[in-house]
Amino acid sequence: MWSCIKDFLTYETTKSVVVKSWTIGIINRVVQLLIITYFIGWVFVNEKAYQVRDTAIESSVMTKVKGFGIYNNKVMDVADYVTPTQGASVFCIITKMITTENQVQGYCPEVSYCHYHYYNTTFISLFFSCLGILTGKCVPFKTIDKRCEIRGWYDTVHVIEMENFTIFIKNSIRFPTFNYTKGNFPTTISEEYIKKCKFDMVNNTYCPIFRVGDVVRYAQQNFTKLADKGGVIGIKIGWICDLDKSDDQCNPSYSFTRLDAMSQKSDVSPGYNFRFAKYYKMENGTDYRTLVKAYAIRFDVLVNGNVIRDISPSSFQSFLNFTVLQE
Repeated sequence: MWSCIKDFLTYETTKSVVVKSWTIGIINRVVQLLIITYFIGWVFVNEKAYQVRDTAIESSVMTKVKGFGIYNNKVMDVADYVTPTQGASVFCIITKMITTENQVQGYCPEVSYCHYHYYNTTFISLFFSCLGILTGKCVPFKTIDKRCEIRGWYDTVHVIEMENFTIFIKNSIRFPTFNYTKGNFPTTISEEYIKKCKFDMVNNTYCPIFRVGDVVRYAQQNFTKLADKGGVIGIKIGWICDLDKSDDQCNPSYSFTRLDAMSQKSDVSPGYNFRFAKYYKMENGTDYRTLVKAYAIRFDVLVNGNVIRDISPSSFQSFLNFTVLQE
């Protein structure tokens, strides 16, 4: 025990050896220079190790479309031409509709000529163009020839002006690492300004109201062609911020692009369209429906973010020590 106490109370110094050698001296300074260059060039400048970065953005997007359109001499509003109606980050604005009204189920000749083979007790059309289920019979068609009879929905066609419609986008984001929250328009903006402003890339970059025609133009698309066949437009909101600067300097940037550009190069299913039906019942109990083939522009609001903040000296010292140990 006495020996342990003596060792504990002993004062020690390291030996310093001075080697007067040009070769060893140059090697020593070169190694020191490499270490300094590594930390300044790679750790500080390239990797920005003095900053903490957060890309795990949490985002919510709410949208609202406004405008009135004329279709078949009828005034239409958002309930008629926007789907879905919940105001999500992905929504469609219908630009053209082909409507088949008052369809009822029954028997009728199909569109193609009656060319069929008997196979496994089932008549199968060679052209596969039937709009229902084949019954296996040939029936007269316009007193000239015969067609395959099908059972299906009877058919008993109409464009929407939507270039001046507006899209209101409300985006709220949060970066969990810094517990930093922000919205895509300042809280100082008045309700009167919101009602009158329209977004543009130069003068009104903070306005959350986007004219549909401008969005299509920013995406470098021809509105007439896009409305005719439909398509998918991406509205990108980017949050690139330095949190060491003033909060009013952290603002979103917008970019616009066509997301289904490959469909323009293909003759197979170009553009974007879908079908939906509205069902009714007659007084005698017969079901009938209105079938709509809709061509639409689908808008996808995409949000990404990347924020940085300098770490404190104590935190950086811990990081530096950790980096040295790793090396």
